[in-house]
Amino acid sequence: MKLAVLLRASGSNPHVTHLALLTAPLEASQRNPGTRWEAFLMARFNTPAKARPVAVGPIRTKSKKTTTHEGADGFLRDARSELLLLAVSNFVGTDSFYESAAVRDGRYQKLVRKMAVKDGDWTAQLLAWLRGPEANMRTASLVGAAEYVKARLDAGITGNNRHVISSVLQRADEPGEMLAYWASKYGWPGGRTPHESGKMPTAPVLPQPVKRGVADAAVRLFSERSLLKYDTASHGFRFGDVIDLTHPEPKADWQSDLFRHALDRRHNRGENIPDALNMLVKNRNVRNWTPEEIVKRANYTGDELTPLSEVLAQSGMTWEDVPSLVNGPWTKELWEAIIPSMGYMALLRNLRNFDQAGVSDKVAAQVIAKLADPEQVARSRQLPMRFLSAYKAAPSLRWAYPLEQALDHSLSNIPKLAGRTLILVDTSSSMDAGFSKDGTLMRWDAAALFGIALASRCADADVVSFSSTAIYWGDPVGARTKVFDRPRGESLLKSLDRWKSGGWFLGGGTATREAVQKHFANHDRVVILTDEQAGGTGNPGAAIPKQTPLYTWNLAGYRASHAESGPFRHTFGGLNDSGFRLIPLLESGRNGTWPWIS
Repeated sequence: MKLAVLLRASGSNPHVTHLALLTAPLEASQRNPGTRWEAFLMARFNTPAKARPVAVGPIRTKSKKTTTHEGADGFLRDARSELLLLAVSNFVGTDSFYESAAVRDGRYQKLVRKMAVKDGDWTAQLLAWLRGPEANMRTASLVGAAEYVKARLDAGITGNNRHVISSVLQRADEPGEMLAYWASKYGWPGGRTPHESGKMPTAPVLPQPVKRGVADAAVRLFSERSLLKYDTASHGFRFGDVIDLTHPEPKADWQSDLFRHALDRRHNRGENIPDALNMLVKNRNVRNWTPEEIVKRANYTGDELTPLSEVLAQSGMTWEDVPSLVNGPWTKELWEAIIPSMGYMALLRNLRNFDQAGVSDKVAAQVIAKLADPEQVARSRQLPMRFLSAYKAAPSLRWAYPLEQALDHSLSNIPKLAGRTLILVDTSSSMDAGFSKDGTLMRWDAAALFGIALASRCADADVVSFSSTAIYWGDPVGARTKVFDRPRGESLLKSLDRWKSGGWFLGGGTATREAVQKHFANHDRVVILTDEQAGGTGNPGAAIPKQTPLYTWNLAGYRASHAESGPFRHTFGGLNDSGFRLIPLLESGRNGTWPWIS
């Protein structure tokens, strides 16, 4: 049988196409040596060009439009999407560039209360995930759980409320934090706090789901070590208050002794410690040592005395306790004694102090090993920006490589991407806003970190910092941009240093669409890291072909979106790398789902 075959030559003139009837394959001697032949059966030729797989992500916009804070056209999100993006970027009590803390926190509470009644199961899952190792948003999850339960109780909805309270309490000081928040907003009789009324009520009013959820968490979290660390006079609600108000049932005899002792401590009768609480007994004994004995142990190198590092670990001492024990400043010997028992975050925060005290390279090697250990990084739940902050604060280069390794481990979810990727990093003035009250980490730090890290995983990436040429209201809007070239093999921390010192933080307005138009050159995808508050002509998705994927990484959680959602238009959010793993899934045609659904 003769087959009609289309032969397309891609040699000297690739545009010439031949149609022939073949009865047998071409012999090698019949082929033009400079020509590659591709054969297509005619039965399969007359078909549409292969389209990209179509998938949609979980973040959705509505048909109703609005304007961004910069006045460009924007799109409202559905309630689930707005709540998620706000929750993962909301440091409660902290102002953002366009919203005061009161406005931002009020919007968050209102959304949680609305969704608790309208979509309770989904909201409960969000709050549990928010406090989990992926998002690790402690205060936002705690506030959200309290507002969730309050809204459902007001609406007469029972079930799941106790579980939601317990699910967000993951550290031993958080049961007291939950009671403090509830009491300050809803718990005092007559709705007035003790400071407002001038009187101290006997106890805040706690509904049963709150009491039982907090009690469940207390049983799970209260231990000898946690009591020593968190049951301090700086907390309004102590362990004893939690036990008094919620009546948790101890899970073992030792915990029954612990609960009684916590009550005694709270009521100033805690001199006698039950023998079963071995760590508390040792802690009391060490606190009775003189400063001279502490210093002696710190300097001791023989075998007759237990090393101070072991004594401190066995007695539940933290690094914050040591200055009060010696009644004096930190020394090299004291740091070297306490370092083996320090937690990951404590080590990360004190690298500068180690250098200033002259900690030896031998002890520093222990710190380095712990910082660079991928399992330790995962357990620490540190956001990637914390490693950048530690790098900025640490004067010695001995910490640079382990911090680089730790940062790489914390970004392990960023996938490798084939093809060409355009990465646009928003460095407008609104991105020069802190994530936290201390102002050490800014939104544009996170945008640059994620953008450069993503570029390192791409086969071919163009990284561009962008803002706007407009400085004052009414100025013509154009894209102010600066391309960032990263040498192959350059460390991420070095790249971030160069980004800052080389003037890639631009400031000004936000000309997102104009930046896309200026730099898009048939890339396979576009990724924008931004707060989405575009000015100029608005929607950046309209500046690229409809089948070119646009991924927006939202770092602020404002209400308005700069682009419509839908096929090839996706939005992620948060301060860690988990959302990036959706990119290859979406490009393979699999719909994106909520991050807590595997």
